[in-house]
Amino acid sequence: MKKIFYSAICLLLVAGSVSAQHRRYYPRNRPQAQQRQQKPQEQVKFGIVGGVNISNIVNVNNSNFSTGTLAGLNAGVSMDVPIRYPFGFEADLLYSGKGYSAITPTGQFSQRTNWIDLPLLLKIRPVPNFNFVVGPQVSFLLSTQNKFNNGYSTQTQDVYNQATDGYNKTLIGGVVGVGLELNPNIELRARYTIDLQSTSIAGVSDIPQYNNQVWQIGLGVKF
Repeated sequence: MKKIFYSAICLLLVAGSVSAQHRRYYPRNRPQAQQRQQKPQEQVKFGIVGGVNISNIVNVNNSNFSTGTLAGLNAGVSMDVPIRYPFGFEADLLYSGKGYSAITPTGQFSQRTNWIDLPLLLKIRPVPNFNFVVGPQVSFLLSTQNKFNNGYSTQTQDVYNQATDGYNKTLIGGVVGVGLELNPNIELRARYTIDLQSTSIAGVSDIPQYNNQVWQIGLGVKF
């Protein structure tokens, strides 16, 4: 997993270096005043991002689970790379808190998972100050915490905890979202992310195989 993670970071740095050498993507025959007005969008920009996750799960294979949402945080850094107007490329490196709550015959249960997300997104600006993004995401599992209430015996808790130790540590997902550019350096954004792979726990009927899904709302500040 570390090799994949470090390779992804190297790819981001290479992409930024290449793009910096090809900043002009507006036709040269455009009026000079218009070129000056659009010049800020011609530059590679780095930034910080942060916001709120509202997470749940889908594709539950256990009918005993009635799931609800959990709130978490997302925070990290971003890189915005122009390609050719109105197209660009955006990549983020984010800490992302996910999870879900559940009501089972045994009692109430909640699970929080902590991830590093690496979305690699096509960014399209159909009109000024507005954009939408779409693309894949690679997620790296950092940790899992289970919380038990109302009736879970120590033995049952051990079964749950041992099962979640077997989660996939790397997942591929997808992202769609929109952004509203409040000014050239501040963006209000909303995204929906979903895993395209499940947690893949085999042979444990008490824990569902599931795909994370997350609604994200936050701000990006670019430099």
